[in-house]
Formats: sequence, structure tokens, C-alpha cells
Amino acid sequence: MAETPTSTVSQIVQALAEDVSAGALSAGAHLSAQRLADRFGVSRFPIGQALRVLADHGVVTPAPRRGFFVAREGRQPALMLAGHRQPEGLAAIYFAIAEDRVAGRLPDTMSEAALRERYGVTRGQLSQLLDRIAAEGWAERRAGYGWRFSSVLTTPDALEQTYRLRLAIEPASLLEPSFRLEPSVAAQCRVVEENMLSGGIETASTDALYERGVRYHEAIVGAAGNPFMLEALQRVNRVRRLLVYRSLVDRQRFYRQAREHLAILDLLEAGRQEEASVAMRAHLNEVMQKLSASRPLLETTASSPAEPR
Repeated sequence: MAETPTSTVSQIVQALAEDVSAGALSAGAHLSAQRLADRFGVSRFPIGQALRVLADHGVVTPAPRRGFFVAREGRQPALMLAGHRQPEGLAAIYFAIAEDRVAGRLPDTMSEAALRERYGVTRGQLSQLLDRIAAEGWAERRAGYGWRFSSVLTTPDALEQTYRLRLAIEPASLLEPSFRLEPSVAAQCRVVEENMLSGGIETASTDALYERGVRYHEAIVGAAGNPFMLEALQRVNRVRRLLVYRSLVDRQRFYRQAREHLAILDLLEAGRQEEASVAMRAHLNEVMQKLSASRPLLETTASSPAEPR
């Protein structure tokens, strides 16, 4: 039987409710349909359906010709929708595929039939999963045969290389002559970080934790007014998602990161951009140094044959 969009919409609703309940999306945050479509690897149609479901539950509010925004009192209904459950359904299968790929249990190329058999999914469900994976940049369709998984994302050095690129972009973006961080954007970033420090770090889903960091750093770089810097950061954020999931096991480090995010905001709001640039470089350097502790999680068994499950 053909797959209906219901499961796709419910997965998006669940993920966004977790983001709101954990504080990764704060009250007043704008929900860009195109950004969400890119994140979940779907068209804007199921995104619109999911946003309407969230609006029906009071999590978001529509604004004519402006889209949807997180409701002022949206966190409580979001908590009820999210329930802080472990990943289930297609989300659980997505993480299983990601885990198998990083651990070296999936070969570089694989047919759709083999993937369906391995993970016990329908053709429609696999299509949804592969659309998301392709949008994140760690797999692509092969001409005439199955899918090819990216090899660069399973190397131990890959995550460190993404941080080196960020070190070249983010501190420099704060020194752009056109840099201007809108007070409303700074306020939204501040609320998210404070929500994280007040308990969101412990309750947030892996997706919500990752998305919170992405939104903060893209907001800062976006304030530079240099579209090339922002585009480069957005691209690297998409492709590093797979490896970052592996490094989210230890949540204690997010308390320090949230405090550093707030300190950078303090400097920017005081007009001290050069000091903020230095603080951003130190922030990213500290994360890179901590990667050595996570390196065993990122090691693969690529030299061994992929094992069937």
C-alpha cells in the first residue's frame, strides 16, 4: 500500500515539539518553511501540514503573509506533544542507519532493496529516510543503481576539519563592516541559551541540541551581512550533522558552551565586536580540543567488511 504523508508529518511535528519544549526554539522564533524543508529533506507541503498541526495545539501561531512563529505560551503544549520520548518510528530507523554508517557497518554503496530488507521499512518509508539523508549531505543517488554514502563523513578527522573551516569563517564574520545583530535576534538567542541552562540540556532530544547550536551560530554569522560566509556555514552544518550526533553523548559540556554563547552575546550587544571575535575563536578552539575525548566514538571499522545486521 502506498505510504501516506501522515507518518512524515507526525515525525516533523514530534521533532519541532521537542525543539520548542526543550527551549531550542524560543517564543517568538520564526519558523522558516524552506529551512525546515531542507532540515527534514522534504517539500514544503508536509512542512505546512505539520505547522498547522502545531498551530491547532497552540504550539505555534500563524501570521498573515509572514508564516508561523512559536507561540508565547507554546512550551507547555509542546511538552505534551513531545513527551520526551526516545526516538521511535522512522526517527529510530534514521539513527540506526546513521549509527551503522559511522560504525562502518554499511558499505559505500547499497541498493534500495537491500536497505529496505535490512531495516524492515516500506518503499515509501525508505524514500522519506533517504530524502532526509540526502538533504544532510551524507548520501546521494547513484545513476541507475541504489545509493552511495559519503566516505569523508566516516573518517576520524572529518569533524575536526569542519571546525577548522568554521574557525576561518565565524570569528571573521564578526569583524565584517556590515555586521549588525538585530536586538530581536539577540534576544531570541539569549532565551534559547537560558532555557538550555535551566534544564533544557538534560531533556532536549539529540536533534534539538544540534539544532539549537546551528541556529545560534548561523544567526551570528548571518548578522555579518555577507551571504557567502553564511552559505558556507550552512553547508558545513548540513554535512557535519552525522558526526555531531556521535559526540552528543556527554551533555555536561553544553553547560559551558551555553555560558560562552551568552558571553559572546553580551560582547556583541555592547558593541565590542573585536572582543567577541576573539571569544568566538576561543569557543570554537575549545570545542576542537574536546573532540579528542570523543574521538573513540568517531572511529570506524571501515577497514573491516560491513557486517549484515
